[in-house]
Amino acid sequence: MTAIRQAELDALPVREALPELVSALDGHGAAVLCAPPGTGKTTLVPLVLAGLVGGGPRRRVVVAEPRRIAARAAARRMAWLLGEQVGGSVGFTVRGERVAGPGTVVEVVTTGVLLQRLQRDQELSGVDVVILDECHERHLDADTVAAFLLDVRETLRPELRLVAASATTDAAGWARVLGHGRPGGAPVVTAAGVSYPVETVWAPPARPVRPPHGMRVDPAQLTHVASVVRRALAERSGDVLCFLPGVGELARVAGQLGGVDAEVLQIHGRAPAAVQDAALAPSAHRRVILATAVAESSLTVPGVRVVVDSGLAREPRVDHARGLGALATVRASRAAGRQRAGRAGREAPGAVYRCWSQAEDGRLPAFPSPEIRIADLAQFALQAACWGDPDAAGLALPDPPPAGAMAAAREVLVAVGAVTPDGRATPRGVGMSRLGLHPRLARALLDGAAAVGPRRAAELVALLSEEPPRDYGDDLAAAWRRARAGGDAYATRWRAEATRLRRSAATPAGPSTPTLSEPEAAAPLPGREAASRRAVGAPAPDLRACGAGGADGSAAPATAAGAVSGDDAAAGLVAALAFPERVAKAKGEGAFLMASGTAAELGDGSRLRSAPWLAVAVADRGPHSASARVRLGAVLDEDTARAAAAHLLASGDEVRWEDGDVAARATHRLGAIALAVRPLKNPDPALVRAALLEGLRSDGLGLLRWTPDARALRARLGFLHRTLGGAWPDVADDGALLARADDWLEPELSRARRRADLARIDAGQALNRLLPWATGEAARLDELAPERIEVPSGSRIRLDYSAEHGQPVLAVKLQELFGLAETPRVAGVPVLVHLLSPAGRPAAVTADLASFWQGGYLAVRAELRGRYPKHPWPQDPATAEPTRHTNARLRR
Repeated sequence: MTAIRQAELDALPVREALPELVSALDGHGAAVLCAPPGTGKTTLVPLVLAGLVGGGPRRRVVVAEPRRIAARAAARRMAWLLGEQVGGSVGFTVRGERVAGPGTVVEVVTTGVLLQRLQRDQELSGVDVVILDECHERHLDADTVAAFLLDVRETLRPELRLVAASATTDAAGWARVLGHGRPGGAPVVTAAGVSYPVETVWAPPARPVRPPHGMRVDPAQLTHVASVVRRALAERSGDVLCFLPGVGELARVAGQLGGVDAEVLQIHGRAPAAVQDAALAPSAHRRVILATAVAESSLTVPGVRVVVDSGLAREPRVDHARGLGALATVRASRAAGRQRAGRAGREAPGAVYRCWSQAEDGRLPAFPSPEIRIADLAQFALQAACWGDPDAAGLALPDPPPAGAMAAAREVLVAVGAVTPDGRATPRGVGMSRLGLHPRLARALLDGAAAVGPRRAAELVALLSEEPPRDYGDDLAAAWRRARAGGDAYATRWRAEATRLRRSAATPAGPSTPTLSEPEAAAPLPGREAASRRAVGAPAPDLRACGAGGADGSAAPATAAGAVSGDDAAAGLVAALAFPERVAKAKGEGAFLMASGTAAELGDGSRLRSAPWLAVAVADRGPHSASARVRLGAVLDEDTARAAAAHLLASGDEVRWEDGDVAARATHRLGAIALAVRPLKNPDPALVRAALLEGLRSDGLGLLRWTPDARALRARLGFLHRTLGGAWPDVADDGALLARADDWLEPELSRARRRADLARIDAGQALNRLLPWATGEAARLDELAPERIEVPSGSRIRLDYSAEHGQPVLAVKLQELFGLAETPRVAGVPVLVHLLSPAGRPAAVTADLASFWQGGYLAVRAELRGRYPKHPWPQDPATAEPTRHTNARLRR
């Protein structure tokens, strides 16, 4: 052991703010700490609050970090400052790894680990201070932990001290949350950092690149990022830190940096600890470090003088209607951009090359989207239920969970037996919450272990919890075999996680395990076990009968006469247990229909294309694609699909409008998948009527018999509704007419059985039922909107009322209106007169006959008199005799 490195501690700028922070915690018990990167907020503050330096009282401090790499790095840094090894006064705990001892005073944990501890011990016994680091990132676990800790302070341990720390955050918002109703909120303490200047270099692509969608990034964008890295190496000194959205992009850019005069490293959350340690250690050689968001905060990467920022990030998204949740590539926020740029100025002046234009920068979002607004909330909803607040209504969250997302999460939890229909956690749900898995995967682990054995279930769930690399292929069983045999980094992580899950599955919380905040919620409920069994599928014996394998984990007998191996059957079962709404039945070669109703397709050359059934584990769907693309799936048989998705089984009569007519059948379905169908001879008349209405809505009222008189009546009534309103019905809009189907289509609609019956309904006769007979206005129809009007020649001309928002149209030969000084009116509205030539062609249009006779007529006369000399063209039409005949006929 060496002495405390006092010089390094004294050099950390945050020490100037420590007296104010300690005073704020003494007075209020909670505070927000805003400190720039490199000031020591992650390292010095915990040591001072724990009394390890500075001479304060000894306290136990827990520091919560959003990522494992940051937790390990922070613990190592603090131990180094104390002159100790990790595991002494300072330790850390991340999933699958704990380095701490009885003398540990400061423990750095991930927010997920802290969440599990709170569920096991709400009082957080023995802990005096909790620091929530990098709270600006708004991860769901971090927001949940903050809400739970505030609940603990409010109800159980008012002496527990809380600090929310970040370099870039909504300080006022967090002060309000930590203040939890106190006037003015919690104190905000700001530390001034010794920040080195960072020059910004705008480096947009020379040509436009396609914006990201889904997980896809335009290869041209990655090529541009690689070229900017090469440019930075040529123009600047020091190591280069390049931010990219994901592991795949790191690998592709690394492949384009061959031959650069620097060591190329990749750092991400999945990287082995040794690789992460190498990136975070000083180096004598120049380096290019390609990193995901793990390097945005909490970490100092020594030697970095230049940052290249792709401007991209990954955020969770979920399609609640289809259950196709996935990460999406998005533009990084301005706050993330500041954090990334700050990495270049931690040790000396630096530069940031931003791969977008300065004009674009102002249009970026200010902060990243809080996960609670955009992510799948099933795991959060289970944590809230186990905490005793199923709706999360009593939790002091920075943002409330969206109601729709919570409702979708509740459906998932009820289906897997984790909560009761009213949202209270079941003993099974409590056990699921402690597995550190999404509830879907927890269900697959627990139920799968009973059917295929704990080892095999754990191995498959480990594959599902971290999607295998794309080069493993889309066949889950084949990926499983490759992981068992492989020695790559993914296989190493997979084996460690499978071991953890196997141990967890062996000791799940039993039925007698109470929820931590409401012991009565775990008491046996009448019929709950039966309901839970129905919700999650058949018990283990039924699943074993489907060919999934023995409970001891031995290989299963092949199903379908040897077509499916034991690995195939086990993989299909576990995937179906996790994603029952994604069991899919073949529609054709490579095409499937999932129980959710979404079509799915396999890539060319996939071994799974000929499978009769499929358990889809991973799928994504482009923004303009009608079908999801299967990225990972397993062969399935119908019996296993039925057992795993038993809660989706339903039988009943279906009467619907389909392919232009009524289809009536008795069906047995697994969600949207029809398992058995037979024609229905005598369907319920009410269902038939509903199907016919559905047809009228989708295909239009043209399905009825519309004679010319019927169409004219509809137009007349539409004119009166627009002009007079009142008792005159709205008949122009199909939706308005269908909303009153009972008033005008009965009794014919209830007697109809098929499309042909609709074609026999006289629409005009039916429309007459909507006339305002009760008020007596119906008798004035011909007066207010006459079918025809008589013109001076004696002809009775039909009016056209079909213009949706215009005047009635009178199309008449010009000579028939001689002597008519005023434009005819209908319901007080002047008609629009279409004056026709003797050949019936339009000559003029007017709504003011008097003006036309005085001016426009002379121009028409001059143009047409020579063309039609046999017809009268008097100089004074106001006094001429109206006629529909020629001059010769008039002289007889």
